[in-house]
Amino acid sequence: MKGRNQLRTLLTAALLFPGLALAQESEQKVRMKDLPPAVQATVKAQSKGAQIRGLSRETEKGQTLYEVELKISGHNKDVLIDESGKVISVEEQVTLDSLPAAVKAEIQKQAGRGRIAMIEWVTKDGTLAYYEAHIKGGGKMREIKVSPDGALVK
Repeated sequence: MKGRNQLRTLLTAALLFPGLALAQESEQKVRMKDLPPAVQATVKAQSKGAQIRGLSRETEKGQTLYEVELKISGHNKDVLIDESGKVISVEEQVTLDSLPAAVKAEIQKQAGRGRIAMIEWVTKDGTLAYYEAHIKGGGKMREIKVSPDGALVK
């Protein structure tokens, strides 16, 4: 009877939270030796002077991508790489004071009384796409995106 109840609980969870199972299956920790040679070369180039904190393989919209999590000069940097070794996007932690004035002002405005926990610049295909701020307030964490010219990205 106990096994039957556990099975019922698992089936109910799978029906109620189908995305949970997919999310867990779509990202998988990997080792350097498990990466395609082109991805290994990109990881080595991107990680010069940095500590590799983690490597993973994930599937997004049917495409296999690899992510390397780095620690460089005391801050975090995540690089997303496709199977051919091309860098798709980079997220790198920055300080509020390093931001352009318009971006800094918009993030502070959006934060209000909340605490700015972290800010990253995000590049897509080698171009700065936006800044992403993680703001904690009212017991919740939220993210906002601000364009390089200081406009809030919806």
